[in-house]
Amino acid sequence: MKEPKYDNDEVRYNEEFLQMLLLEEEIEVFREQFLALHPYDQAQFYEKVGPDIRRTIYSYLSPEELAVIFEAIELQDDEYEHFLSEMDTSYGAAMLSFMYTDDAVDVLNELDNEQRESYLEMMDSETVDEINELLGYAEYTAGAIMTTEYVSILENSTVRSAMAVLRNEAPNAETIYYVFVVNDMRQLTGVISLRDLIIAKEDALISDIMSERVVSVKVTDDQEDVAQIMRDYNFLAIPVIDENREMQGIITVDDIIDVIDEEASDDYSKLAGISNMDDIDSGPFKAATKRLPWLIILLFLGMLTANLMGQFEETLDKVALLAVFIPLISGTSGNSGTQALAVAIRGIATGEVGGHSKFKLLARECLTGLITGVVCGIIVVGIVFIWKHQIIIGLLVGVAICCSIVVATLAGSFIPLLMHKLGIDPAVASGPFITTLNDVTSIIIYLGLATTFINQIM
Repeated sequence: MKEPKYDNDEVRYNEEFLQMLLLEEEIEVFREQFLALHPYDQAQFYEKVGPDIRRTIYSYLSPEELAVIFEAIELQDDEYEHFLSEMDTSYGAAMLSFMYTDDAVDVLNELDNEQRESYLEMMDSETVDEINELLGYAEYTAGAIMTTEYVSILENSTVRSAMAVLRNEAPNAETIYYVFVVNDMRQLTGVISLRDLIIAKEDALISDIMSERVVSVKVTDDQEDVAQIMRDYNFLAIPVIDENREMQGIITVDDIIDVIDEEASDDYSKLAGISNMDDIDSGPFKAATKRLPWLIILLFLGMLTANLMGQFEETLDKVALLAVFIPLISGTSGNSGTQALAVAIRGIATGEVGGHSKFKLLARECLTGLITGVVCGIIVVGIVFIWKHQIIIGLLVGVAICCSIVVATLAGSFIPLLMHKLGIDPAVASGPFITTLNDVTSIIIYLGLATTFINQIM
């Protein structure tokens, strides 16, 4: 084989060179270069190459080495089955066995029952028991995302014996920055940092140097609540306990980052009126099926708007100029409502809105709507007067915009708060829904005022 014309740094990240090594069956050179990469770069290369090259990779890498890639890879849920189908089943089962339990469970959850059982049958009983335990927890709970690979020590042990336990269990633990302390009944009683454990005297008792004020979550807690706690406390890991305070596992920061991304994507989907975010590689039919449900609902709401306008047909016939300003009023109120909606949902998601702060938010949004409504109303009065030389219609449009903005702002902040109170995801109060709702209210306000003061307008 020719000597590569790249220096070492370029070779490490050169996709073409790695592919060339695979095609020319330079196993040792490929392994040296590929395994020197960061797991993220390994995963990027693995995902980009085609199935034929990936099959060669399977013959060059051990299941344990591939497990590192699968823990770092970022795939769509339905892609895991596709990638696993390229491997021999026994190879795939061995690879899953080497993964951290929570990551293996994430992969297995994307398979149907028959496929999942075929992989589990090829794993050792201890691994299967750990996986089945996590599979038994409800989706989106702390139990479903926790890992059982952690280090715990008894509170009545010495630092010397604790360090021996740590050295023995560290290779298989997902993180050792926190060491959790339990009693003889496996109940969580404290936590000690790796730093404090290292600098402590060897004959000191763990119970004397541990922190008893340990923050934990229950296996049934919602993953979004867990993410909020870890963000508030800046934890790298948090212990998970059951109703008896028995230690069940830990949740690490890398899993919480995935949860935050997942929840943000889910909320954004709902704000956009989509059941799930479209993958750019998904086909048009699949994308359409995700978008149609909300569009159909909004279509019927739009028909309500059209029907309302029909009720004011006589008013519009008498003063046709009124119809010109309908898109302006409905659009402005819709935009104002969406702004308030975004503020409210963000406040709920970050935990800033709760208790008395809800009323503070509503009061602030009401005043904000009033100020923006008055300013927009005055501007519109001036524009209509200069444009159409109609001061009465200008005043009508200005008052309608002012009232619509106030109502829309209140609706945009109140509806998600109400949904949150009722235990419904506030992101369901999506932008399109709020916009359509505000269309209805703004038309009622505008054409209702026009009908009331029709004699002054004509």
